Amino acid sequence: MHDDRTLVEARLKRVLEERIRPAVYPESVPLTVSVWTAPGEPVPVAEGLAAPRSPIAVGDAWGAPWSTSWLTVAGTVPESWAGRTVEALIDLGFDANMPGFQCEGLVYRPDGSPVKGLNPQNQWVRIAAPAAGGEPVLLHVEAAANPVILDYHPFLPTELGDKETAGDKPQYRLARMDLAVFDETVWQLVLDLEVLGELMAELPADGARRWELLRAVERALDTIDLQDVNGTAAAARSHLVEVLAAPAAPSAHRIGAIGHAHIDSAWLWPLRETVRKVARTAANMTALLEDEPDFLYTMSQAQQFAWIKEHRPEVYARVKKAVADGRFVPAGGMWVESDTNMPSSEAMARQFVHGKRFFLAEFGIENEEAWLPDTFGFTGGLPQIIRNAGSKWLLTQKISWSQINRFPHHTFLWEGIDGTRIFTHFPPVDTYNCSMKGSEIAHAARNFKDKGVARHSLAPTGWGDGGGGTTREMVGKAARLRDLEGSAAVRWQRPAEFFAEAEAEYPKPPVWVGELYLELHRATLTSQARTKQGNRRSENLLREAELWCATAALRTGLAYPYEQLDRIWKTVLLHQFHDILPGSSIAWVHREAEATYAGLAAELEELIGAAQRALAGDPAGGRELVFNGAPHGRSAVPAGGAAVAVAGPGNCAVTAREGGGFVLDNGLLRVVVDGDGLVVSSVDAASGREAVAPGARANLLQLHPDFPNMWDAWDVDQFYRNTVTDLLAADEVAVHAEGPAEVAVRVARSFGSSTVTQTLTLRAGSGRLDIDTEVDWHEAEKFLKLAFPLDVHTERYAAETQFGHQFRPTHTNTSWDAAKFEACNHRFVHLAEPGWGVALATPSTYGHDVTRAVRAEDGGTTTTVRFSLLRAPRFPDPRTDQGRHRFRHSLVPGAEIGDAVREGYAVGLPERRVTGSAEAVRPLVELDQDALVVSAVKLADDGSGDLVVRVYESGGGRARGRLATSFALAAAVPCDLLERPWNGTRGEVVADGDGVRLALRPFELVTLRLTPAR
Repeated sequence: MHDDRTLVEARLKRVLEERIRPAVYPESVPLTVSVWTAPGEPVPVAEGLAAPRSPIAVGDAWGAPWSTSWLTVAGTVPESWAGRTVEALIDLGFDANMPGFQCEGLVYRPDGSPVKGLNPQNQWVRIAAPAAGGEPVLLHVEAAANPVILDYHPFLPTELGDKETAGDKPQYRLARMDLAVFDETVWQLVLDLEVLGELMAELPADGARRWELLRAVERALDTIDLQDVNGTAAAARSHLVEVLAAPAAPSAHRIGAIGHAHIDSAWLWPLRETVRKVARTAANMTALLEDEPDFLYTMSQAQQFAWIKEHRPEVYARVKKAVADGRFVPAGGMWVESDTNMPSSEAMARQFVHGKRFFLAEFGIENEEAWLPDTFGFTGGLPQIIRNAGSKWLLTQKISWSQINRFPHHTFLWEGIDGTRIFTHFPPVDTYNCSMKGSEIAHAARNFKDKGVARHSLAPTGWGDGGGGTTREMVGKAARLRDLEGSAAVRWQRPAEFFAEAEAEYPKPPVWVGELYLELHRATLTSQARTKQGNRRSENLLREAELWCATAALRTGLAYPYEQLDRIWKTVLLHQFHDILPGSSIAWVHREAEATYAGLAAELEELIGAAQRALAGDPAGGRELVFNGAPHGRSAVPAGGAAVAVAGPGNCAVTAREGGGFVLDNGLLRVVVDGDGLVVSSVDAASGREAVAPGARANLLQLHPDFPNMWDAWDVDQFYRNTVTDLLAADEVAVHAEGPAEVAVRVARSFGSSTVTQTLTLRAGSGRLDIDTEVDWHEAEKFLKLAFPLDVHTERYAAETQFGHQFRPTHTNTSWDAAKFEACNHRFVHLAEPGWGVALATPSTYGHDVTRAVRAEDGGTTTTVRFSLLRAPRFPDPRTDQGRHRFRHSLVPGAEIGDAVREGYAVGLPERRVTGSAEAVRPLVELDQDALVVSAVKLADDGSGDLVVRVYESGGGRARGRLATSFALAAAVPCDLLERPWNGTRGEVVADGDGVRLALRPFELVTLRLTPAR
């Protein structure tokens, strides 16, 4: 037989496109349309429905950026359509190629009840099946004119990302507004032919199955009368029955499909628009669940459920019913799908606490999976947090985006820094927006890396963001792929069912140890510095607010602000979403985030101040108490306590340096600053060891060009390092402070259109040099780094992460090592040789890089740490980071890892001074082992009055210690993160009088619920 594949496949493509698909709606009549545009922000539904309308027609422009128009469509079902299926076709001016990134609508009935969302791939609204002739049609559409930010030419700077700069030019034109007959037989034929045509393209050309499909499709096409598609569609389908009924091979890959719409809680739209996106999608999906009995849908992010509950209670009632029926499945158990690199230990824990509590309270459901398909890499501290939240599985997909190395597994055990292992799955379909295309299903089967030992994968199916979720076409395709020869077998499956099945079939999966580093989007550790600093400050203030409010509640009876802290935590957690905290959202999002953080800081400062005033007593007492909110004692003040301020002896001195510059000395550290304001020496007095590499200068600001190949706010490409400008010239180097308690040098520089002022401070009794940097930043597409070349020979360094630290190489031996050229730290990085090390601590920045070089002069090794301060990408926010910024970095020579931990906390939790009558405030709890660190002290969330204390081993070794309480202790119970009795394995936790004896493994965390004796 001659090879006519190309001929038949081309015929199928044209006939489908030009004849069969248009015949799905063989008859139509126009609807009349009228409109009212809200004058500002979105209005309540009742107001939108009642507003006066003006006529508007197909082809007319509508929708200034970010505006909302309320459309009313009206018509009458023709008498001749009686008994047929009738739908309204409402096209707001969609581009079918961009689901989720343009205008959207939510349809309402005249009584205000929501019907479904309107999206580019979902423009129909069922009117009746069967319809009655003469039946009136009246629908209202809340249409959002969200502008297209990420266009066909992506990453072009645009002012559309903020309503304050977007202008008022209409963004769309109304397209089709019709009442139409829906021919289900033709619609089913379309799906038959699409599934078979897409499957054919994936099968080998020399295989019999491909030719069987080709001949069946040809017979169907021969049967169709192109002038009467509707009359011949059933006959055409009859030729496809046999090939569609042929079962899949017993060895076929098994795909668990789950309806899904990955909705970014903010990104190319503000938070307020996400509230509506979620409502539209949930309305869509609950309607589809009613129509399709086999379909299952999942939605993560408790915050998004909470938004529906608050803003669209009618939709929420439908969601709750579908959840109760087991069809609408809450997934993930987190407040939002957060970034996991930057949130602190406690914040990462609270993502699960608040997410799981919401699902338990609202639905009685406890999730055992973490659901993070789009997060930009995962720290090694996360497995322990997942396990301590009562979960045991993880799903993500984003690692498939890595630029350099292909991850070797799709199903595996992920081992964290403490040894906790989590059963993890990466869907081999390589998308969280699967649409059931044959190419996607075939790719999943071919791509799956665990063949021979496993055969199950998951496929999140549906259009995300504003795309409306799963479509009825996807459901129809999945039905055909359930058991089809030549294809992977597809069935709808809940995430928990998939994980249980996958875990059972793969009892000994491979193990991946340490962080899951995404080799992409590295610049998200730096972009939008104000957002990141707002997050860090909020985390620190929440720690203090909980500590001091709990102390005041138990010591003085001051009311504990349960509801206020709960609300603030949820706001902070929301802003840790993986496109807010990473700095990859539009200007509107970050402008609002800055204002939100300022408001939260004011609230938390008031809570802290009120609690400390209650503890300090009568201010007329005249004693100045120093409150220490850090987990380590300092200045003779215990951790978590307060004491009367006692001025210690000061021995700081600053002297002029020959040749320019100054020498700062406090007996513990001797720092030499040259005439350019750069640190040329930093000697640890205890060891006599020099920290700065010979011939090098630290505190060096370096400027790079920064124009990545794509994903401007997200990416920094390795070639940025090829060009660097050292900012050496100083406008001023002068003594800023001089006294026995503190000495400081001020350095001013200017470059480009920007200026920078640095203050280098050495304090009495301190072994660290504090460097405060203030930048007035007005550059474009530039990357600013702060460099510390150190005289340390090491092949790895430590960077703090949640409940511990993780090691990364300083070398580039392998492509995996080389790919980590920008990485995340929390409070510190630490480099060490046996017996001596250097810590760099910061409360300000996350991104950094570490490189090493061998000096020709003496053969020694220079290891350089550079903190990433600022970037200036122009997409999606064309003015990213413009303006003033303040940073702090501290150089700590002679530091062991414990010193790094201590100083990391200290720089972000400054002492507070309050005048009162008390001599001291004894801490609620005290530890006698420095390696054991308290990460939280708070009252139990259930209002019982119990004290919750979270402790972790911080050094990476085994540690024994005793947690002593300053109150009579009735009971001490190990708990999970949700403050429920812990039923897993633990290190030693033994009640011991008014205290608890602890013996923890490396990086192990334990949550203790302490009941005071009443």
